[in-house]
Amino acid sequence: MRGIKPALMAATVFLSACGGPAPTGEERGAKVSTGTLETYEDFKATGLTSRDLQVWLPDGYAENAANGHKYAVLYMHDGQMLYDASVTWNSQEWGVDEVAGKLMAEGKVRNFIVVGVFNGGDTRHADYLPEKPYHLLPENVRQGYYGTHAPDLKADEYIAFLADELKPFIDSKYATLTGPEDTAVMGSSMGGLISMYAIGERPDVFGMAACMSTHWPGFDPGKTPEMPDTFIAYMRENLPPPEGHRIYFDYGDQTLDAHYPPLQKRVDAVMTELGYTASNWLTVYDPGANHSEDAWNKRLPGVFMFLFGK
Repeated sequence: MRGIKPALMAATVFLSACGGPAPTGEERGAKVSTGTLETYEDFKATGLTSRDLQVWLPDGYAENAANGHKYAVLYMHDGQMLYDASVTWNSQEWGVDEVAGKLMAEGKVRNFIVVGVFNGGDTRHADYLPEKPYHLLPENVRQGYYGTHAPDLKADEYIAFLADELKPFIDSKYATLTGPEDTAVMGSSMGGLISMYAIGERPDVFGMAACMSTHWPGFDPGKTPEMPDTFIAYMRENLPPPEGHRIYFDYGDQTLDAHYPPLQKRVDAVMTELGYTASNWLTVYDPGANHSEDAWNKRLPGVFMFLFGK
């Protein structure tokens, strides 16, 4: 991992799963290599802590919008990590602006904008852990996960915020295509879990979901053997039908990703059972890849091609 001493690697991997330290405000100063970035500070969200947003607009957006052209929309979690390694906690970035800008310039994907939603710092796990699967666990198991204090989970509120508050705001401010076939949600690790949950809960809004290095253990991988079972049970009952929807997964096999291969195989079996095929579902295995923004950046072109390819 760039900029991090080897002795801190284990702590860094754990923080990556947890989203890292809370955003400091420095991330608001992110610079992009292509397109433009518009920042909304302390955006209010019902039932959640307020958080910053950054909207990335590709080159040519203003002229195209003025001429009536409309754009697909990608909502991304952990929005402070997307554009500029000089302002992120671990000196890494997704490189969303470079990758998306290049693909659009080459005509390989249709035009889209990106709405980066900063995480809530200390509330990230409670915001991103899917509530309905968690509550499928027996009470004594739930207490074992979180201790004697029941968590105030907010995933349902977070999905409602994205679908019913943030999306209408974005559609009112920007030249967007508003249907589910043009609206995607995406994240990594816990952000992968909440992306799966978003398309399960609100397929009327999100027609596409990309889940990178999805943290199927939900918690510390060594202490939560029952949690993946509930995610799989939830998917079997709640994922939308394949027609009109697209779902992407990926995973490596190093650091935290080393826990994912057997779990992802179980998820893939459910996707096949539900009738998903290569036309609307893709799982990518990246041998040797770890759990980091650098790894996700390398796979990003394939994700964007799957979601928005022409």
